[in-house]
Amino acid sequence: MRRLLTPLVLALALGACAPAASGDEPPRLVPAAAVDVPAGGSTRQTAVFAGGCFWGVEAVFERVRGVVSVRSGYAGGSAADADYGRVSGGRTGHAEAVEIVYDPRVVTYGQLLRVFFSVAHDPTQLNRQGPDHGPQYRSHIFTLDDDQARVARAYIAQLDAADAYAAPIVTRVDPLPRFYAAEAYHQNFMAENPRHPYIVMHDAPKIAALERLFPRMTSAERVS
Repeated sequence: MRRLLTPLVLALALGACAPAASGDEPPRLVPAAAVDVPAGGSTRQTAVFAGGCFWGVEAVFERVRGVVSVRSGYAGGSAADADYGRVSGGRTGHAEAVEIVYDPRVVTYGQLLRVFFSVAHDPTQLNRQGPDHGPQYRSHIFTLDDDQARVARAYIAQLDAADAYAAPIVTRVDPLPRFYAAEAYHQNFMAENPRHPYIVMHDAPKIAALERLFPRMTSAERVS
């Protein structure tokens, strides 16, 4: 009798976030953002970042002090195509992304950007991250308002001017049309699958780098 594919097995069969040898760039502590989004009176704000396979990006921000919740999902395409099978083909316009809800009294948008550019991904890789290739793995900041767009663009210009990387930053900045949550088996993936080969090879080192580079920003409690 034919065995039915579980969602996880199907995910690996489709090739996304699949283990492979890669030339991942080492994490680096880039300068703090010179300009930032005003905290205002809100205790909850939202950021949406795309930086390759969402498993690792989610895991990094789950451990940042001041982050309230993180969801893996898809941004940049339509609702009709916002599912893993279609997005993995790289033709829907989506990027694998994470939605980060945070308390701006504890951590600012600019500080989240610094973690994003220092630890979560390599912003010089065009339409890829490590072993993962395709526009669905692009580096992309999806902004929710004019302040976020202004700060994100200013920060990229600041990092380029400082020669923070050996190659140019290719991160895109665009307004968020809508965020679509990914399937349940992608949520909290690292926590649920700590021994998965991809997690061990590509994502666990990001957590170690977060703890090393941002010890005061790293929370002992992981949010979900």
